[in-house]
Amino acid sequence: MRLITLLVIILLAPILAGAQTLTPWGDPDLQGVWTTQTPVPLERPQALAGKTFFTSEESAEFEKTALERLLALVAAEVPLSGELNGVWLETRQGKVPPSRRTSLIIDPLDGKIPYTTEGRQRWDAVPSLERALGTQLAADGPEDRTEAERCLTTGGVFVPNPFYNNYHQIVQTQGHVVILTEMMHEARIIPLDGRPHVGAGIRQWLGDSRGWWEGQTLVVETTNFNDKRLFRGATRNVRLVERFTRLDADTIAYQLTVTDPETFATPWTLENALRKADGVLYEVACHEGNYGLAGILSGARAEEKR
Repeated sequence: MRLITLLVIILLAPILAGAQTLTPWGDPDLQGVWTTQTPVPLERPQALAGKTFFTSEESAEFEKTALERLLALVAAEVPLSGELNGVWLETRQGKVPPSRRTSLIIDPLDGKIPYTTEGRQRWDAVPSLERALGTQLAADGPEDRTEAERCLTTGGVFVPNPFYNNYHQIVQTQGHVVILTEMMHEARIIPLDGRPHVGAGIRQWLGDSRGWWEGQTLVVETTNFNDKRLFRGATRNVRLVERFTRLDADTIAYQLTVTDPETFATPWTLENALRKADGVLYEVACHEGNYGLAGILSGARAEEKR
């Protein structure tokens, strides 16, 4: 009798575990506050060319030295006196995704964005966080600075920033999923009822998202971006397809496939993980015309006079 009971418990365990992660109406439950913080770069760095995966030991060391690498990049532009640290930059929360890949990009296999010549030129002309690290951006006007410095938008769930505020809260109802991003307090409201995208004349910073379930995976397609976001240099016609799959109580597997023939020779895909956060979302009081941006521009004018 005890053997039969044990077998029943073993057989029912996956079902019971799954039931614990379902919403009352039966969808996989993705709700909660999650972090996408990771030390792994979007593209594979030259130093790791040809190396697709970390070993478990290398992965642990890469997480441990994340702050050191980040401060080395920042110090190239900004003199540091200890104000940037592991608490402020949240590098202690950054984890290598479960696959232990050396780049978030998993396709193409070289871990690089497959730009067309025109796409590469467009991306090189966009003030970006990547170029702000280790280089000196122009400061003739607000448009010379990154979208993040201008408090317009950030990478959201799509591409985490290496610094902080990579928290995202997911809320579900029977007909919608909402993803609230801590940075810039951006909220994406994603209908699940099969309605078509809005008309081509409506363009938005966050695009227009539509979602559906494929088994245990939430699939979200986003189109209708404006002419200003230029996601990784893409045009307004870029199409993003995300996949969210709950792996366990603390992890959601995340994939993003990016398609824009005007910018990329082939579609490309990145893979990350959303991990259960140990905190809550707080207000990010960032708005266009913030004091930091005014300081950057006035500082540049003072440097010119000097």
